[in-house]
Amino acid sequence: MSPRARLGELGAMRNTLLVATTVLGLLPGGVASAADAIARREALVAVEPLEARARRAGLRVIEGRHLVLATDRPVRSGDGVDELPRLFDQALREWCRFYGMNPDEHADWKCFGCLMVDREKFRAAGLLPGTLPQFENGFCDRNQFWLVDQSNPAYRRHLLLHEGVHAFTLTLRQLATPVWYNEGIAEFLATHRLEPGGRGEPHFVSTPIPERPEDVEQLGRIEKIRELRAAGTMPSLADVLAAPVGNHKSVAEYASSWAAVAMLSFHPAYAKGFLELERGPLGPDFNQRLAAMPGWNAARAARDFDAFTADIDYGYDFSRMAIDWSPGKPCDGPRALAVDAARGWQNSGMALVAGKRYAFEAAGRVGLGVVDDTVNKKFITLEGEPEGITFEWYRGRPTGKLLLGQWIEKPTDDGRPRFEVLAEGARGEFVAIADGLLFMRLNGPPTRLKQRDGTISATVRPVP
Repeated sequence: MSPRARLGELGAMRNTLLVATTVLGLLPGGVASAADAIARREALVAVEPLEARARRAGLRVIEGRHLVLATDRPVRSGDGVDELPRLFDQALREWCRFYGMNPDEHADWKCFGCLMVDREKFRAAGLLPGTLPQFENGFCDRNQFWLVDQSNPAYRRHLLLHEGVHAFTLTLRQLATPVWYNEGIAEFLATHRLEPGGRGEPHFVSTPIPERPEDVEQLGRIEKIRELRAAGTMPSLADVLAAPVGNHKSVAEYASSWAAVAMLSFHPAYAKGFLELERGPLGPDFNQRLAAMPGWNAARAARDFDAFTADIDYGYDFSRMAIDWSPGKPCDGPRALAVDAARGWQNSGMALVAGKRYAFEAAGRVGLGVVDDTVNKKFITLEGEPEGITFEWYRGRPTGKLLLGQWIEKPTDDGRPRFEVLAEGARGEFVAIADGLLFMRLNGPPTRLKQRDGTISATVRPVP
C-alpha cells in the first residue's frame, strides 16, 4: 500500500484526545519540558489583535480560513506566498482526518503566522517578543508561529506547514510527547507535493514518504539519512527515542525523527499498535507506552529501523520492503528457492555457517517495471534475468540483478547494522561472513517494486 493510501487508512481510524500543551521550534527552536507543558495549559492566542497590529505596521497580511499570515516579503509573481493560507487550510483538513477529527468541528480555529525577511520589522511592530528563544528558521507558541523567509518556495511551504502542524497539535491535540515524536510528526504531516486542482490552482497532497525528489525541493531528509549511513553516524532507533529536549538543531535530527515516525506508522509490524498508541494520551509517557505495545520487541524494531535507513529512498514501500527475521534451518544440502521480484530482502530460510563456502545457480525472467522514454514519448517495459539489465543501474549494480547477502549486526567499519552482499548474478560461490540467515533480492529502487512481477528460481548448496 502506498504511503498516501496508508495515511488515509490511518486517518480514518484516529480520534482526538486532549492532554498537555507545549512550545516547539524548528532549527533550532526549543521545546518546553513535559512538566512545563502540563503546567501551561494556556488559552489560544487571540489572532485579531495581532492582525490589526501587523496592518498598522504596514506589513502585508494574507488571510485564509485558518491562517492569518503577516509578512514583509515584497510581492513577487510566482513565489507562491499568496497561496500559503489556502494550502494551509487544505493541509489542516488532512491533519484533522489523520487524527480522526471532524474538520468541520474546528472551522473557527485560527493561527497567526509571521513570515519574516527582516526580524527587526516584526520586533518593532510588537510581533516578535524578546522572550522567545533564539531560533534559526522557525518557532511556534500555541497557535502563533514565526518563520524566517526561504529562497526556495517548496522549502518555504514545508517550513510553514511544519510550524503549522505544531500549532495544530499543541492546541487541538494539546500534544506533550517526547521531542522525537513532536518533531517527527511535524515533519511527517508537513511533507507534501502540489498537484493541479479543479480550477487549475495548486492543491496540497500529503506525502509523508515523498515519491520523487522534485516534489520536495531542498528538503533533504532522505539525502541526509543516506549521508549519515555512509559516514557511520546514523543514530539507532534507541538513540532517536532518547533524544533530549533541545537536541534538534540540524537537519540530521529532524530527518531521524521523521524516519522513526514513518517506520512506526507504515511498517506492517508496528502500524496497528502505533495507531492505538496515538489514539491514547499524547503525553510525556509516550515512550513507555510505545514499549508496552502488544507484541513490541525492541531488538526487532531496532533491526527494522536500521534496515529502513540503510535502503531508504523516495517512494519507499514498507509493505514490500518489510523483512521476515524468522530463524532458518542449517543448509546441509541443495535448497531450491524462489526470489520474488516484487519484494525487498527475502528470508531464504537457510542458516549459514561463518567461514563455510556455498555455491548458487539461478534462472528465470521477471518483469522489472516500466521507464519513461522521453525521447520517443512512450513507456518501456523492462524484463530481466538474474544478471540484471545494464540499461538501468541502481546503487552501482544493474537493475534486477540477483543479490545474496547476510544481515551483519557489527560491520567491520563500526557502522550501523546492515545487509552485506556476498554474491550476485546467475551463478557463483561465496563464503558466509557470519552465522546467520541468507537473504536474497533483486536489485532496484523500492518505489519500483509495485510494478514488478514474477520470480527467479535459485538453488543454493554447501560446497564440500
